[in-house]
Amino acid sequence: MIVALFTLLAVRLGTDFAETGRITGLLLLVSESLVVVLTVFRRSAAWIDRSWRARLLTGVSMIGPLAVRPAPHAGLAPELLTAAVSAVGLSVIVIGKLSLGRSFGLMPANRGIVSTGVYRFVRHPIYAGYLVTHAAFVFAHATSWNILLLVSADLALLVRAVVEERTLSLDDEYVAYQQRVRWRVLPGVF
Repeated sequence: MIVALFTLLAVRLGTDFAETGRITGLLLLVSESLVVVLTVFRRSAAWIDRSWRARLLTGVSMIGPLAVRPAPHAGLAPELLTAAVSAVGLSVIVIGKLSLGRSFGLMPANRGIVSTGVYRFVRHPIYAGYLVTHAAFVFAHATSWNILLLVSADLALLVRAVVEERTLSLDDEYVAYQQRVRWRVLPGVF
């Protein structure tokens, strides 16, 4: 299902780029391609939360970005600005995902505690990057559909961070990490 949704997203965003030259959508596509690759090569989990709540949060947070559509009109902000903001968010996402490496996974699980790199600043930097990238995408492709999808996905993402931490807190190393790194997703906010 992930591969099918990703393929549809790639076709939609690739077609939009070919027709309009807007690159903000392509930046989102780069980020989502890493999800597919890292999921295939992830390591086994010591603990995994397979509850319906975790499954629902994971599904909503993943499907929303994969179901966005390019807007048929100009964005709310200049393309150069939305692409730049999206590139910043994408950089955080890519650095976070590469830092996790084989510890990356979709369901809340402990595949090894990572506390270096961007993980020294917030405990869920990938989610922070998604919030930035999604905001840029909405400003570039403002439709009711995209806003509904990405707000829903991002709210699920924030709750998912809390659920993930319950699973990770079974490990004393993660509890110590939580004490060292105060912020969950956004420094000074959450």
